[in-house]
Amino acid sequence: MRALVLFLLLLPLGCGRADATRADALVLARVNGAEISSADAPGAQALEREIERELLVQQALEARLERDPEVRAAIERARREVLAQAWLERRAAPGRASREEVRAFYAANPALFAERRIYRLRSLEVTAPAPLMQALREQASRAAALYEVAAWLHERNVPFVEAALTRPAEQLPLAHLEELARLANLKELARLEPGALAVLPSPGGAAVVELVEAERSPLGEAQAAPLIEQFLAGRRRLERAAAEVKRLREAASIEYVGDIQARAR
Repeated sequence: MRALVLFLLLLPLGCGRADATRADALVLARVNGAEISSADAPGAQALEREIERELLVQQALEARLERDPEVRAAIERARREVLAQAWLERRAAPGRASREEVRAFYAANPALFAERRIYRLRSLEVTAPAPLMQALREQASRAAALYEVAAWLHERNVPFVEAALTRPAEQLPLAHLEELARLANLKELARLEPGALAVLPSPGGAAVVELVEAERSPLGEAQAAPLIEQFLAGRRRLERAAAEVKRLREAASIEYVGDIQARAR
């Protein structure tokens, strides 16, 4: 169904496979006469997947599935999604970050770069309501080791998942570079001594983290620059996309009809 939708959503725009193939692309295969080019399948594995997709699409078209009401609705939804995304990508093209911006970000986040470490951690991923979080923090501050916190959670029937991992700073689940809101957790972790415990926010609850070892592995500004540029471009793209949606909403005439909550249900 997905293959059919992705193929057919282009048909109302007047774009067949032959039109979409670049002039410099090489024909790699023909499936019942339909050409698959290097623009469609850049690689051996991709070519095999494209051949199988083409076979499925041909069968679906032969069965006239594009006339099925559910399929037509799915094609229209996918077409609208592609068009909306294409407009945002055109309006929100971020441009390249300046050297000054890269340097400023590097200086502002030493835990990711100049003071970067490779962490070996043990953690308890806890799913718990907000009222329990303060008690969990207090217990972690008193505990001598992670197993004591685990025992405390067992006694209260609080679900958790235990894990051990080794990660560089920028790959820690609790502090991805792309989530600036969590950078504070990285800084907190960087201050921990081996054997120390910390309670860090996580989706749906918290993570009780025990630091086993932290090995210094700094990144120079030149090494970090590509990663910083990628992050800044992504952040700028999100900001511009949000601004464009806001602009369109302010300029549009939007009328809500009837009881919205009742219709949503």
